Amino acid sequence: MSDQNHAPTSRSKPPPAGEEEAGAVLRLGEFADVDTLTLSEASLVINALMAKRRKDRKDRNETDVLNKTLDYLDAFARFKQKENVEAVERLLSAHKELTKFERAQIGSLCCDLADECKTLVPSLQHKISDEDLQELLDEMAKLMSA
Repeated sequence: MSDQNHAPTSRSKPPPAGEEEAGAVLRLGEFADVDTLTLSEASLVINALMAKRRKDRKDRNETDVLNKTLDYLDAFARFKQKENVEAVERLLSAHKELTKFERAQIGSLCCDLADECKTLVPSLQHKISDEDLQELLDEMAKLMSA
């Protein structure tokens, strides 16, 4: 049976798994335009959902993986107060030259220095000046200690 007897598929074949790369050039494949969260935002969202489930007495689905995820987020989320998480998101969102992924990385890593941040997120190298990035990091640091 030849391929000529089949109708063409309506969508292209997805790239093979593992082809994504967050290097000097971002290659995020199908995740390129996906909304991303910082660890602090993810912690807020999941904790709020779990609180609602407990209030509604629908917490039967708490799994070990979910609890370990919450433990991880509680340990590594840099901003604990909802107001600070929202303020950081506003600071990051003001930088339209950065992708959603890059903004989430900056908000999760909370580097002290611009060059450290650009080392950990290489795609930032030619997108934002060291001075602008340092100013952003300094503003975030103020919210971390608040």
